[in-house]
Formats: sequence, structure tokens, C-alpha cells
Amino acid sequence: MSASADGQPFGAGDPHDFLDIDALLSDEERLVRDTVRQFVGDRVLPDVAEWFEEGTFPKELAREMGALGLLGMHLEGYGCAGTSAVAYGLACLELEAGDSGARSFVSVQGSLAMFPIWRFGSEEQKQEWLPRMAAGEIIGCFGLTEPDSGSDPSSMRTHARRDSGDWVLNGTKMWITNGGIADVAVVWARTDDDGERGISGFIVPTDTPGFTTNDIHRKLSLRASITSELVLDDVRLPDANRLPGVGTMRGPLSCLNEARFGILWGAAGAGRACYEAALAYAKERVQFDVPIASFQLTQRKLVEMMVRVNKATLVALHLGRMKDEGRLSSAQVSFGKMDNVREALWVAREARSVLGANGITLEYPVIRHMNNLESVYTYEGTNEVHTLVLGQAITGLNAFR
Repeated sequence: MSASADGQPFGAGDPHDFLDIDALLSDEERLVRDTVRQFVGDRVLPDVAEWFEEGTFPKELAREMGALGLLGMHLEGYGCAGTSAVAYGLACLELEAGDSGARSFVSVQGSLAMFPIWRFGSEEQKQEWLPRMAAGEIIGCFGLTEPDSGSDPSSMRTHARRDSGDWVLNGTKMWITNGGIADVAVVWARTDDDGERGISGFIVPTDTPGFTTNDIHRKLSLRASITSELVLDDVRLPDANRLPGVGTMRGPLSCLNEARFGILWGAAGAGRACYEAALAYAKERVQFDVPIASFQLTQRKLVEMMVRVNKATLVALHLGRMKDEGRLSSAQVSFGKMDNVREALWVAREARSVLGANGITLEYPVIRHMNNLESVYTYEGTNEVHTLVLGQAITGLNAFR
């Protein structure tokens, strides 16, 4: 074999880490990654195909994830691990390499349910809820999207009105991850207090009278995850349950930005899992007396998958370093979410073609990831919405209206 200028043989790159991204990580970051990877290998991968087929998520995983410090891991204090953004991202990558449902659970718990309490809550609210949520003793969900209010959350209809010092909430939230298994919901609603209109977040224990959930069935994506409708019918809450630190759309949008950061890492993990499954299969599957990995067309597919997975991981790592340095913008998060998800979906579809008929069975992870990514492509901001966010960032012109 011929050698490169540094004496290394051509093609010597590790097929599972071609650009040696591992070398860019600290020892602590590698420890977090390896710990989560082992957890996924031990507790997710052996059973996730069955969970996907049955449309369920094992609630007991919450405490196990809490024991590992995965819930709200990027938050400081209150029983949270206080890790770096990169460490959190690596955990999301490994979780979604297992299944989007596992990463979604951690994202919703930490970035959508715990983060708003941590960022906008009172000290009493933080002390009451965050330690138990970090331990996985309490499961949270995030109520923003409505049946007629998705990409434009400011058009929400859920309303909270004052009544004798309390708040009374009415409305419906839709497509809520963890909704049916949650102990507490952070619900966003329109408010009209003393003539001032705004958007407020409320901490709603799910056993509050008037609060009910309906799980969404017959879905073909994110099946190893509970997705629900939340119904609020004259739900009465004391003012102590309102998040005092925010009264505008800045509140829920900042939470979504946190969740999108985890998603852009997770998508790289899903893409990696599909690429690795296709690579292993192509080297073992024999046709015309040779492994299909020896065919030029198959090699081209594998190379394209490998390149896209490595690029997505580098984008995630770069954005993670920027976040840790306090200089990551929401538009840059949109860049990562938009491109990493679409690249992961491309990889999943290409991997499915390499596996042929086997690619549509749950004996392999590819069709499961492919179906999941169809949801990831549109939740937490559709591909189109993130495109317009980037368009506004580079032109200064708003194309949403």
C-alpha cells in the first residue's frame, strides 16, 4: 500500500472516527461519553426495538438516568451535575445513537422542564422541584405547542386569568413529549394581568384538578417515546406556581434554544448509528461471491455517510465550544439543528438502501432511526423555520410575515 507524506498508509483513518475527533475531547468529556455509551448499550439497545414496536417508554429509566447525572446535567446547583455544554452534547449524541426517544426524554426533562424553572423560577420553586427532577424522581414535560399553534407559538390560545389571587388556566397543548407520564408540566399561557398582556410560564402538577392528558397513538415515528395532548379545564393555581422571571415569548423560546442544542448533537448520533450499521452489514453481506462493500457504488454510499457524520459531529463540537465560551447565538443553534438533522436523515435513508430488505426490519436500527428523524426534522422548529431564521440573520430581513 502506498503511503502519505507523513508515512501513514492511505486509508488508515478509523472508519468510526475518521477525523480523530476523539483527540479534540478532554479526558472528562471522553469519560462522560463513554459512560453514556455504556448505559445505552446496556439499558437501551437490548430492548429499544421492542419499545418501538409496542409504542412505549420504560418510566423506570428516569431514575437510572438521574443516578448517572444526565437530567439537567448542564445546569448548576440543585442536585444538577453542572457539566459543560460539550459534555451535555456528547451525552445527547450517545443517547440518540441508541434512540431519539431516549435523547428526547433527557432533552425535555433537562432543557424544557428543568431549565425554565432554573432560569426563571423563584428560589422556592427551584428548591422544591429541581433536586427531585434531577434525580428522576419527578418527570416533567413542556407545554407550548397547540393544535393550531406550532411554528408560530405566539399565536397560542391557552389563557391564564387572575381570580382572587390565583390563576385559572384553560387551553390545550399538543405533541407533548413525556406528557402522559409526567408528574409536572411547565405550561405557557397568555396572561392579562392589570391590563398588561404577556406570556407566562406556570408549574402545573399533573394531579391538579382540571388537568388531563391523552396519549397520541398510531404514530410511526418516535414510538419509544410518550407523546400526549394536555388539556387544561379551569386549572386553578396559586400565584406561587407562576414563573416570576419572565413575561414574554423570550421565556419559551430560550427553552427551545436549549433543547435544539441537544438535538443538533443527537442527530449526529443517529446518523452515526445508521452509518455504522450499514458499514458492518456491507462488509458481511455477500453477493456475486464478494462482500457488497467491495462494490464501487456501495463504497460511494458508505463514504458519503462517513463524511456527513464526521462533519455533523464537528459542527456540534464547534457549537458546543462556542456555547461554553458564552458566544453562541440562537441563529447558530438553528444552523446546527437544521443541517445536522437533514444530514442525519440523508444518512439514514442511504443506509436503508445498503441494507436492502433487511433495512426495513427492527432487527437493524436503521428504519427506526429513519422514522424518528422524520419527527426530529420538524420538531423544535421545522427545517423551513430554521432556514428563515438563518435567512434573517444574513440579510437582516424578516421573511416570516
